[in-house]
Amino acid sequence: MKKYLFILSLAGSLLFTSCESFLDEQLEGEYTSENIFNTADEADLVLTSVYNNLSFTTSSNMIWVFGDIASDDAVKGGNPGDQADMTSIDNFEVKSSNGILFTYWKFTYEGISRANNLITGVYGSGIDDATKQQMIAEAKFLRAYYYFNLVNIWGKVPLRLTPTTTSNVNLGLSEVADVYAQIEKDLKEAAAVLPASYDATKAGRVTKGAVFGLLAKAQLYQKKWDESIATIVNNIEPLGYDLEPNYATLFKLGAENSKEVVFAVRHMSNKYPGVGNSLNQWFAPLAENGYYTNAPTASYVASFDETTIDGKTDPRLDISIGRDGHDWVNGEPFDPTWSTTGYLIRKHNQPASEVPWGTKGDGGLSYIYMRYADILLMKAEAYTEKGDISEGVKSLDKVRARAGLDKVKAVSQAQMRSAIYTERRREFGFEFHRFFDLMRWGQEVATAALGPNFKWVSPRYYFPLPQKELDSNHGIK
Repeated sequence: MKKYLFILSLAGSLLFTSCESFLDEQLEGEYTSENIFNTADEADLVLTSVYNNLSFTTSSNMIWVFGDIASDDAVKGGNPGDQADMTSIDNFEVKSSNGILFTYWKFTYEGISRANNLITGVYGSGIDDATKQQMIAEAKFLRAYYYFNLVNIWGKVPLRLTPTTTSNVNLGLSEVADVYAQIEKDLKEAAAVLPASYDATKAGRVTKGAVFGLLAKAQLYQKKWDESIATIVNNIEPLGYDLEPNYATLFKLGAENSKEVVFAVRHMSNKYPGVGNSLNQWFAPLAENGYYTNAPTASYVASFDETTIDGKTDPRLDISIGRDGHDWVNGEPFDPTWSTTGYLIRKHNQPASEVPWGTKGDGGLSYIYMRYADILLMKAEAYTEKGDISEGVKSLDKVRARAGLDKVKAVSQAQMRSAIYTERRREFGFEFHRFFDLMRWGQEVATAALGPNFKWVSPRYYFPLPQKELDSNHGIK
C-alpha cells in the first residue's frame, strides 16, 4: 500500500539510553497520515488547515492580483520600483518565470493537497459515518473552489484528486471541461450532505448555500444557462438569502453574519499565531504603514455615470474607494497623493481604531467571496442569455434598487448585457472578480476594456504555467 505523509505538527523529544524500551516509545504530539485520523477531533485539525489555507493571513493568497490588477479596475500602484512581477501582470507581459504565478499556484495546490489528504484519510478511518461525510463534503467544496480559480487563471491544469505519492507526482494537464466536470461533481456531492446553517460554534463552515452558489457560478461560466437558473431557483432562493439594506455594512467588522453573505473567509486580529487579514496593509496608504497597491483607475470611477433617483452619486463608489473631496476610513480628508492614480481601495481597509498602523497586516475583516447580489446578477445574466429579458430585468433591478438607482431601461438582449456588465463592475469592485468576468464575456468586451497591451488568445487568455512547475512536473508535456 502506498503511504503519504501529512505532518500537522511535531513536538517532543527522544531520550536515547541503553534501555531498548525507550527506543520503542512513540513521539508525543507527532501526527502522521496513519494516526491523525484516529478521532474526529484530530481529523478536525486537518479540516481546519484546509480552511486556513483560504485566508489572506500571508501574501501567498494573491487572487486579487489576477482579479483586480489584471483588469481595468486597478493598476499595480505602490512604489514604482517594487513588485516587478505585479507590473508584468498589469501590463500583460507575463513570463513563466513570474514569481506571483508560482506563489499562487503553490498556494492553491497546497489547499488541494490538504483537502485530498483529509478526504482520503477520513474515508478510511473509524470515525462515525455522519461526521465522516460532513468533513468530506466540506473538503470537496474547498477543493472545488481552488480548482475553480485554477481553471480560470490557467485553463488546463493537473487534476490531483488523491494524496501525492512518488508514483503520481508527475501528472499531466487535464482539459478545461474535465476540470469543470470534477468541480461540479464535488459540489453536487457536497450539497447532498451539508446543512443550510450551523450553530455559533461552527460559524464560518461551508453551508449548502455556499455549495450551490459556487455550482451556479461554475455553470454560468460554462454558459449552462438553464442549469445555472435551476440551481439558483430550486436550491439557493429557498434558503432565505436577501440583500443587506446598507451596502456599506458588507465591508465592516461582522459583515460575515449578514443575510446577504453566501460564503466568506473569516479573519481574526490579535491572535497568535496570526490569523489576521493582510489585505489591510497591501491596500492602505504609505502614511498608515501600507503598500498602496491595487490602485483604482479613473476608468472604474467613470463607470459610475448614473445618479440615484434623488440625484446623488451612486453610494457604492465612495464605499468602495477613497478619492479627493471625501473622507478616508479614519475620518480625515482623503489625500489623492497617497496613490499613484489618486484613488485607494476602501473595502478592505480598517480604521486605525480597529487596526493600529504598527500591526496593519493583522486585519479582522472577512473576505466575502460570494454575496446574494452575485446570485441575483448571475440569474439576470443567465435569463438574458436565454433571451428572457423580462425575467433578467427583475433580478437586475433588485440590485440597482439597493443602490438607489432607477429601474433599468434595457429592452433588448444587447442592452441588458451592457447593463449587467456595468452593474457587476460597480457592485463587486475590488472583490477580485472583474478580470474573470471580462474573460468569460469574450474577446470584444475584454479587448475594449483592457487596452492595447492585452492580446486575446483563443479561446480566451490564460496565464502561462509557472516555470517551476514545468521543471518539476515531468507529466506536463
